[in-house]
Amino acid sequence: MLKTWMLPLALLTSAPAFAQAVVSPDVKASPQDNAGLRKVGAEVLFWSQAQRDANFPQMEKIFPGNIAKAGKKVRALPAGTPLTFPAAELDAFIAEQNVSGLIVLKDGKIILERYARGYGPEGRWTSFSVAKSFTSTLVGAAIKDGFIKSVDEPVTKHIPELAGSGYDGVSIAQLLTMTSGVKWNEDYTDPKSDVARMFLEPVPAGEDPTVWYMKKLPSEAKPGTKWVYKTGETNLIGVLVMRATKKPLASYLSEKIWSKGMEQDAFWMVDPSGNEVSGCCLSVSLRDYARMGLLALEGGKGVVPANWFAESTRAHADIGAPGYGYGYQWWTYPEERFGAQGIFGQTIRVDPKSKVVIAVSAAAPKASDPAYGRARTAFLDKLFAAAAK
Repeated sequence: MLKTWMLPLALLTSAPAFAQAVVSPDVKASPQDNAGLRKVGAEVLFWSQAQRDANFPQMEKIFPGNIAKAGKKVRALPAGTPLTFPAAELDAFIAEQNVSGLIVLKDGKIILERYARGYGPEGRWTSFSVAKSFTSTLVGAAIKDGFIKSVDEPVTKHIPELAGSGYDGVSIAQLLTMTSGVKWNEDYTDPKSDVARMFLEPVPAGEDPTVWYMKKLPSEAKPGTKWVYKTGETNLIGVLVMRATKKPLASYLSEKIWSKGMEQDAFWMVDPSGNEVSGCCLSVSLRDYARMGLLALEGGKGVVPANWFAESTRAHADIGAPGYGYGYQWWTYPEERFGAQGIFGQTIRVDPKSKVVIAVSAAAPKASDPAYGRARTAFLDKLFAAAAK
């Protein structure tokens, strides 16, 4: 099901052109070197296993970005009754899926926590598209703060340059659910796809590169009637939040979420314009990924409107897979579960009925692999069942 949809926004360049390229951990991209930034971003897909293991926990040493500062008061994750689960099966999953970190919370308590591949609780691991769900939460925060009236507002109210484009008549809700009706090609194997061309075209001085590209796209369906995964639209959401709040995303993330209980600072990569890549590329500790799942599970009181997460984590869009759907930048799953997901195995998954949160960091052998995804879901289902006992 989840094929090229989960590829990160930092990789917006023609992947085949760099299929043989590699980058060593001491290579650092500069936001002023747009071509270099795009090139290094594309190479992430083709890193060796050793490079993934080395670089995923230290993306800030390679890419430019901003820091979302944690606060002094950290939400405690006390130890709960250890999860009873076959050790051999757990070890096999960690090895087969190249898992670097796995944590299971029940009622806000840690009942399982494992690390591998040189990773540990003091480190951070890249999110890839798990970041989309964080960006969505900032929309809710901006609504609670009065910067945005509601998700029914037109996108053009906050990004007026889109007036007269395919985004005329598109609401913020339709952007969040990727049902704008705007035509988009997310195929990373096609050098002519939108996701490949988006940051390659020259942009006039003073123009946001995302807006400059997206406003040229045609509409192919009535807004709200067709779901197509568009990483470019998550980047538009980031632009919208920055315009509405007049703050960088990392600063707003720190103010609304990170300073109110997270344990470690987060790192957020920036695009060639210097803005955070809102569809991708946070670096967060495993426990803080789990805390984000808890925030969503518990409704985000004080951060977002009272019904925000209930609306965000229900299926607004049919994605063509029975039992699965898409909400406000959150995936929905069978058994009324929801979660965030990124390439190479990054996962937050939540079961509201049992109040269990699972977070996984990984360095999978492939960016996206249906068999890998099915095996991961099957194993997480077993963890949910064991934790619910």
